[in-house]
Amino acid sequence: MKAVTVSVLKKELKEHSQEELIEICLKLAKFKKENKELLTYVLFDAHDEDEYIREIKEETDEAFSKLNHDSLYYVKKSVRKILRMLKKYIRYSKKKETEAAVLLHFCGKLKELKPSHQRSVQMNNIYERQLGMAKKAISTLHEDLQYDFILELEELENN
Repeated sequence: MKAVTVSVLKKELKEHSQEELIEICLKLAKFKKENKELLTYVLFDAHDEDEYIREIKEETDEAFSKLNHDSLYYVKKSVRKILRMLKKYIRYSKKKETEAAVLLHFCGKLKELKPSHQRSVQMNNIYERQLGMAKKAISTLHEDLQYDFILELEELENN
């Protein structure tokens, strides 16, 4: 079965009643975990982005505290898993402010890692790539917001 385009889906959804749309959303939520997470964001978290960012940061802190430090391989694998989770949350929000805040927090946690991520070329590449993505997101923000994020960015680069 081939999936249709978003525009076709949009036209078809306009043809359904509110009750039918609710049923469709519930079917989507039951089908896949990501759909349920996205609906949770849209219904409960989208109105308070600061709280959403705080929750993501807490989850990131918890994930970093549970890292397996037995070997660099496990550290890299866990860091990539954390990054996949963060990218998914950023994709839900689609706001550059959220992206910048989350990526800067991730880079800060990565920089704090013991043993240092600097020992590994791959870990350093992950760090540099995410720092670059944070810079790119910051550059699209309003000047007042940019200033706060640039201070945080400079602190990361200087330490």
